[in-house]
Amino acid sequence: MATKIRLQRHGRKGKPFFHIVAADARAKRDGRYIEKLGTYNPNTNPATIEINFDKTVEWVMTGAEPTDTVRAILSYKGVMMKKHLLDGVRKGAHTEEEAEKKFEAWLADKTNKLDGHKEQIAKNAEDAKAKALAAEVEVSNARAAAIAEANAPEPVAEETEAVAEEATEEVEAAAETAEGEAPATEA
Repeated sequence: MATKIRLQRHGRKGKPFFHIVAADARAKRDGRYIEKLGTYNPNTNPATIEINFDKTVEWVMTGAEPTDTVRAILSYKGVMMKKHLLDGVRKGAHTEEEAEKKFEAWLADKTNKLDGHKEQIAKNAEDAKAKALAAEVEVSNARAAAIAEANAPEPVAEETEAVAEEATEEVEAAAETAEGEAPATEA
C-alpha cells in the first residue's frame, strides 16, 4: 500500500481550510485517511500551520510520500530538515547530538525570520491605517470648509454702503421734518 501525506480540504467556498493527513494513495481526496497529522489555514497572514511534528517525522521516515504542497509545508516547519539530519545520523555522517544542534540552530534562525516577517506585516498595517486616517481627516476638513463657505452670508460691500447712505439720508430728512414741525406745533 502506497502511503501519501496530503491535504484534505474543508471549510466553505472561498475560505479553504485543510487537514494534513496520511492516507492511502488510492483513497479519495476528502475520503478515508489513516491518521490526521495537522492543519493548514491559508486564509491568515502568515498562513497558520499546526502539525504533530513527531508523528509527521515518523511517517516521513517510514516512507510516506508527501505531495508537492505538503512537502513545501513540511519543509517550512522543519520536518524535511529533521528527516535529512536523521538520514545523516543513520548513515554515520554525524552523531545524533550534532544533528540536534544543527536542527535547533536552523529552527532558531527560522523563528527569527518569521518574527521579523510578522512585525513587518503589523507595521505595514499600522502605517496603512495611519495614512487612511490622515486622508479621512483631510477630506473631512475640506467638507467642513465647503459647508462653512456655503452657509456664510455673502458680503456685498457696495450694496451695504448704498443702503447705509440711503438710511442716513432718510434719518436726516426725518429729523429735519421733525424739527420743522416741532416748533410749529408749540406755537
